[in-house]
Amino acid sequence: MKPMVILGIVLIVGGIAGLFISRITWTETEPLVKAGPIEINHEKDHSVWIPTAAGVISVLAGLGLVMVSRKA
Repeated sequence: MKPMVILGIVLIVGGIAGLFISRITWTETEPLVKAGPIEINHEKDHSVWIPTAAGVISVLAGLGLVMVSRKA
């Protein structure tokens, strides 16, 4: 396979995944106090929103790359 076809397929799959997954969240544990054997932790939530337009643009760009590489 040509590299442009592979990149196009990756963009299509990533764009479709971005359309179904609207945000990515994770929890980070940060130590607040460490006093000998005693440790107090704090959990902090993080969230990243994935815009719908980014998924659509990614799918369209991937389709464009696949079509252009097939003609060449």
